[in-house]
Amino acid sequence: MGSPQGSPGRGGLGLLVLLLLLLLSPMRVLPQLCVWYGECGVASGDKRYNCAYDGPPIALPEDGYDLMQELCPGLFFGNVSTCCDVRQLQTLKNNLQLPLQFLSRCPSCFYNLINLFCELTCSPNQSDFLNVTSTIPYYDPILKENKSSITELQYFIGERFANAMYNACKDVEAPSSNVKALGLLCGKDVKDCNATNWIEYMFSKDNGQTPFSIIPVFSDVPVHGMNPMNNATKGCNESVDDLTGPCSCQDCSIVCGPKPQPPPLPAPWLLFGLDAVYVIMWISYMGFLLIFFALVFGVWCYRRRHFVSEYTPIDSNVAFSVNSRRDNGKITCGERLGERFENGLRMTFTSWGAFCVRNPRPVILFSVVFIAMCCSGFVYVKATTNPVDLWSAPNSQARKEKEYFDTHFGPFFRTEQLIIQAPNSHPDTYSPYPSGADTPFGPPLTKAILHQVLDLQDAIVNITASFDNETVMLKDICLAPLAPYNNNCTILSVLNYFQNSHSVLDHTIGDEFFVYADYHTHFLYCVRAPASLNDTSLLHDPCLGTFGGPVFPWLVLGGYDDDNYNNATALVITFPVNNYYNDSRKLMKALAWEKEFINFLKNYDNPNLTISFSAERSIEDEINRESNSDVGTVLISYMVMFVYISIALGHIQSCRRLLVDSKISLGIAGILIVLSSVACSVGIFSYFGIPLTLIVIEVIPFLVLAIGVDNIFIIVQTLQRDECLQGETLDKQIGRVLGDVAPSMFLSSFSETVAFFLGTLSTMPAVRTFSLFAGMAVLIDFILQVTCFVSLLGLDIKRQERNRLDILCCIKSNEEMSGVQRSESILFLFFKNLYSPYLLKDWMRPIVIAVFVGVLSFSTAVMHNVEIGLDQSLSMPDDSYVMDYFSQLGKYLHAGPPVYFVLEEGHNYTSLEGQNMVCGGMGCNNDSLVQQVFNAAEIGSYTRIGYAPSSWIDDYFDWVKPQSSCCRVYNTTGQFCNASVTDPSCTRCRPLTQEGKQRPQGEDFMKFLPMFLLDNPNPKCGKGGHAAYNSAVNFINNKSDVGATYFMTYHTVLKTSSDFIDAMKKARVIADNITETMGIKEKNYRVFPYSVFYVFYEQYLTIVHDAIFNLCISLGSIFLVTTVLLGFEVWAAVVVSVTIAMIIINMFGVMWLWGISLNAVSLVNLVMSCGIAVEFCSHVTRAFTVSTKASRVERAEEALSHMGSSVFSGITLTKFGGIVVLFFSKSQIFKIFYFRMYLAMVLLGATHGLIFLPVLLSYIGPSVNKAKARAAQERTRGTERERLLYF
Repeated sequence: MGSPQGSPGRGGLGLLVLLLLLLLSPMRVLPQLCVWYGECGVASGDKRYNCAYDGPPIALPEDGYDLMQELCPGLFFGNVSTCCDVRQLQTLKNNLQLPLQFLSRCPSCFYNLINLFCELTCSPNQSDFLNVTSTIPYYDPILKENKSSITELQYFIGERFANAMYNACKDVEAPSSNVKALGLLCGKDVKDCNATNWIEYMFSKDNGQTPFSIIPVFSDVPVHGMNPMNNATKGCNESVDDLTGPCSCQDCSIVCGPKPQPPPLPAPWLLFGLDAVYVIMWISYMGFLLIFFALVFGVWCYRRRHFVSEYTPIDSNVAFSVNSRRDNGKITCGERLGERFENGLRMTFTSWGAFCVRNPRPVILFSVVFIAMCCSGFVYVKATTNPVDLWSAPNSQARKEKEYFDTHFGPFFRTEQLIIQAPNSHPDTYSPYPSGADTPFGPPLTKAILHQVLDLQDAIVNITASFDNETVMLKDICLAPLAPYNNNCTILSVLNYFQNSHSVLDHTIGDEFFVYADYHTHFLYCVRAPASLNDTSLLHDPCLGTFGGPVFPWLVLGGYDDDNYNNATALVITFPVNNYYNDSRKLMKALAWEKEFINFLKNYDNPNLTISFSAERSIEDEINRESNSDVGTVLISYMVMFVYISIALGHIQSCRRLLVDSKISLGIAGILIVLSSVACSVGIFSYFGIPLTLIVIEVIPFLVLAIGVDNIFIIVQTLQRDECLQGETLDKQIGRVLGDVAPSMFLSSFSETVAFFLGTLSTMPAVRTFSLFAGMAVLIDFILQVTCFVSLLGLDIKRQERNRLDILCCIKSNEEMSGVQRSESILFLFFKNLYSPYLLKDWMRPIVIAVFVGVLSFSTAVMHNVEIGLDQSLSMPDDSYVMDYFSQLGKYLHAGPPVYFVLEEGHNYTSLEGQNMVCGGMGCNNDSLVQQVFNAAEIGSYTRIGYAPSSWIDDYFDWVKPQSSCCRVYNTTGQFCNASVTDPSCTRCRPLTQEGKQRPQGEDFMKFLPMFLLDNPNPKCGKGGHAAYNSAVNFINNKSDVGATYFMTYHTVLKTSSDFIDAMKKARVIADNITETMGIKEKNYRVFPYSVFYVFYEQYLTIVHDAIFNLCISLGSIFLVTTVLLGFEVWAAVVVSVTIAMIIINMFGVMWLWGISLNAVSLVNLVMSCGIAVEFCSHVTRAFTVSTKASRVERAEEALSHMGSSVFSGITLTKFGGIVVLFFSKSQIFKIFYFRMYLAMVLLGATHGLIFLPVLLSYIGPSVNKAKARAAQERTRGTERERLLYF
């Protein structure tokens, strides 16, 4: 009984153990199962389905071991049993070529990605995470058996794995495209890409690469009995193995740490919440007024109490005459020296004037011969029209860098550009089928408009020009980076996404009911992946331009928001044309074609398109046209001045003597002398090969007319007011008058000449050239005036004495008059009897000082706000087509000018250390050249660097990797074998070993680099460097070493002069920092930035320093010359210099008020205003110093009476008429920099010289030089002049 009872017990125990084993055994010995093995059936093109197979993994044949080790080393163990055969491995390798080229620069990113595909393709545990959902029958004709082709399956992927893979790859750069690599691999904008939609896109049949649909299912927990693939991943900051490091900072933000932040803007200097300078100047002005009026009131009270009875009117003349010490005191050595110097000048000019009047013909003949000799230099005259020569000094940093760039890489290409709008078109909405949100397309992106734009583009390509009996077309001069293999011109146009083809633009995939893909689809893909050779939609059209390079959307589209390129409201088409370095014939061909290009577009008519355009030659052409169109305006301006001078010089006694007393011929002669001095200056410097500039031609005649005409008026009017002494002949009278006024003329002319000649110390070519020509012209003008003009004046007086008609001097008037009568003009009488006494009244003088110091305070407060630069649109005529182009440029352009960071010759690229200093990929220094430019682009709003740099060295390293199919050679000849070539004799350049996977160094680096630079991009290898980098590397020593190289990126959009200046400044700071961190500062090479505009804007980096230097040099020289020529009257020279300084400061105030920026043109005008200001101030000041009146007020009144009228009529009225005409110029630069500044110059000079200066002299003018007073008394003793002067 025990046994039966016991048997069931033992049997129950056995069943329990068996059940437990059954429950546990699946976890330990569950068989590995596949879902596919091998390929069967063609899906499309060269893409094949996989064969359904639900058996165990099969041992891989040995001929697949190398591929398995290369692609999926994690599955290479044991007998290498997998769910894939050798053919599937080869397909996997081919499909991984594109991701490999872009993602392998970050090893951990590529490790995770290849893990994803290896598990999918070959994992022996496929059945755990792959679920076949659809198959079709297939008959294998070789094995003659029925199989099933998989057409759809589910791939269960762990969310942790997917997110980790995305995070490791999201920052990886595509160096040649200046974009993130995922932008080329995700099917979406980088900002819209995430782990889910990236993997979905890679497995979607619609991407053109996947032969059948793979539906990813993301979960970290088992779903529907499937265990998601959730392999271990590597972060981008982790090493994949012992030989590779983590990803670079550029490709992995975790390695970099926090994103760089721009430094905070400097805090504005404020006081009481207002601009500190404003507050300081306001307080200073209020303090000055308080002290000044307190002193004035104190002096008034003192005088009233001590000198004048309370019933006597206050008269400053009385008070000051009481204080005067006219003949009291001992004469000092300085006064005696000043008197002797003054007397020497007077006697010299008196003798010289008498000589010229006595011998007019020899003097005039000598003058004409001198002028003719100087003007013969016109045979050698050269005019500088090259903007580079005009604005950039030959030894300037930007000029040297431009020369270096042009020499090593060729000059920057010429740019022909169109900005096209479609005003009559309406936005279009694209509705993708079968699903997807509606996408709006801007007006110019409708198909009809694109076809019309393509017609226009083709017409431009076919424009023909003629040069030297040769036909020139765009193809003869355009930039063709792949020539001679591909001679297509570079055309940066949205139409190049469609290979500039109407048929590709019309390419559509669909049926009679729906459109599955058309130009909308292609456009949306290409703006995300412009370097793609396959748009991965159903169209499978390439995005790469016909010239072999990518067309970046920010270069060809305008008016869009953020990165929504589909919203563009303008198209930008750019034709880069070769610029020829030292090859004038080829350059002339380009110019000839550009001329036809401009003519074609001026005459092009399409109501559906609005076109703004510009060619490289446009600005220079328009400036020349502007100069020619303004010749008439300038001539009218001069004619107005000529007519006024001719009329104003004569003093008409009566209507009957109109033609006798007029001095039209003398006025014309005076003007011709002025213009002859300019011609002599040009001729002299032409002998020495110094070229003319536009500024010299436009500005110097105006300047010399101001100075020369003033001197003419002073001589003639002083003579007209002079009374001939008893027994004095004409030659002695004119000599005496010249002795009185010539020292004043010499003072002004010589101080201006010295100031201008010292201005040649400036580094700015425009200022230096102006100063050189102006200094010589002023000097020659003075010499001719005291020689030729004095002789002509003598002849004219003799004509007048003989009653002969002006101009028609052979005809004698019937109106007899004995001799030339002394006369005083109405203007002189006005100044003497009304203006001077009124201005110098006691109550008026403080008001004048208060007003002028107030204006000075205001100008000082605002002068630091004057803008720096020159808006290029100002140099264009109002009616220029380029004005419209500039307007659209600022509105629609989304990328700034390209900028090249040039590493000069001398760097060692073949060593690991040298490579790490430059590159931006894995293993490179975190402060390498590429990384620092990349960091700068991260804060582009501050640095003005818009994009990460294109790096030839990083793309070269990706290209040369043995895992890639890019670098191959024929094993028989060693010659390069392009990736598109199918030939068994093509082998990898480098072995697939750990050493071979490292970067090439030494001879290997130089061996394969030329191959990379000659390799054209193709579907098998998108990293070929021919199009992107052919000119970026300069070989030396017969291609045995690398010389200078560059790394290109773009500035952000630059609109104003301050933007351009700041961009250049920041780029130089970045380059200097790179040079320092690379440790090459002490070596003979460096990194510098180069952009085409630097050479024009560099002047503005030092314009403030240059302005201060030039104006201080001018003021200093004026002070020294004035001190000497006034007879060592130091205080008088100080007063003159202070007044001129006030005029200059007030000019800055006017510039701020009138929106005139500080640049080379305005600086030339400021230097010139120093010269004009001397004319306004020096004559009055000298007249004050030689006056022997009792008080300062009387001396100021006499000086203003005698010199004020000549200065007013000679400069103010003469110039005012000419300046007003400039207002009607078509040129904006004339209106702003000539009309406005000249008007301000004359008005400020006149008000300071004729209002402020006399008042200032009446307060603090130098005391009477006792030696000069006694000498003057001796000269006039016993004459009528003694009574007039001293009684």
